[in-house]
Amino acid sequence: MKDVLLIAVYAFLGAAAAGLLGALALRLLRHRSVTASLAVVAAVAVSAMLAGTLAVAWEMFLSSHDLKVVTLVIAMAAAVSLATALVLGRRVVTSSHQLALATRSFGEGGSFAAPEGPATAELAALSRELAATSARLSASRERERALETSRRELVAWISHDLRTPLAGLRAMAEALEDGMAKDPERYFRQIRTEVERLNAMVGDLFELSRIHAGALALNPARMSVHDLVGDALAGADPLAREHGVRLVGDRVEPVPVEVDGKEMTRVLANLLVNAIRHTPADGTVAVAAEARAESVVLSVTDGCGGIPDDDLTRVFDTGWRGTEARTPPGGAGLGLAIVRGIVEAHAGSAAVHNVHGGCRFELTLPAAPS
Repeated sequence: MKDVLLIAVYAFLGAAAAGLLGALALRLLRHRSVTASLAVVAAVAVSAMLAGTLAVAWEMFLSSHDLKVVTLVIAMAAAVSLATALVLGRRVVTSSHQLALATRSFGEGGSFAAPEGPATAELAALSRELAATSARLSASRERERALETSRRELVAWISHDLRTPLAGLRAMAEALEDGMAKDPERYFRQIRTEVERLNAMVGDLFELSRIHAGALALNPARMSVHDLVGDALAGADPLAREHGVRLVGDRVEPVPVEVDGKEMTRVLANLLVNAIRHTPADGTVAVAAEARAESVVLSVTDGCGGIPDDDLTRVFDTGWRGTEARTPPGGAGLGLAIVRGIVEAHAGSAAVHNVHGGCRFELTLPAAPS
């Protein structure tokens, strides 16, 4: 028993010495290639075995012939271990280099393509994560480009829409100042009308900027959809009478929702005004609401004749006004963008699709908790 204990002690001391030297080598090579680290690990394993064997052989006075045999066997094992470590290290370095090149192209604005060929499980997992990140960044860049295009269009359209009423206001003010106006009262009324249009446009721009900045503060309260729709229909009734359009709201279920009443009233008002202006006289604008699985769907159906399929995906874009026939007088193309922004702020969604003789705008809102 004593001999076994001594052998274990001497073997441990020899292996520990090799391990300490290996740890020092790994520390010195920590910034070098993984190939060097793997070679050191293989060398430490073989050196620890050799050091322990030599220590035991020296203590036990093993014959020189037997010691040579043991040393030769360990040397062969060392050669095979080092060769295996170098091959493995080379594979890892090659895979890492290919991954670095693919990542470099990804960082320069391109898309990430995982390098071909076998890779370790960790590198393969890293490639998958980089590919997923690349897809998300590509989608983000596409959204950013679309938003930038929309902003440029909006600036151009707003500049044009502001220039016309401002020029008119300037002309009327000069006519009044020079005493050239034959009917000053009419000029005053026209000036007030133009100022109200400008004020509405500025209000829409301010509301849209709050939505885009995420600064839209909501004060949700539990209310019935029936009451929400009733208030919106009452507010839009004078405009509908002026255009000879019938408003219908007999398919509204009294389901509860938890929304900001002021903001949602603005949403419905925008949709109703848009629908009334694009529905011909003697046409009908219908409002409906129904409960679905964990949601409430509000819809406004008009008689505009439909929207071209190519424009359906752009209806809610900032500044979109479609064809000239669908462009309201003095409109800046902000109403439907505000509709989508407010609905999405309520964790809902807005959509539009064509129906017979017109189109239907649908707002999906979460149902109020019971």
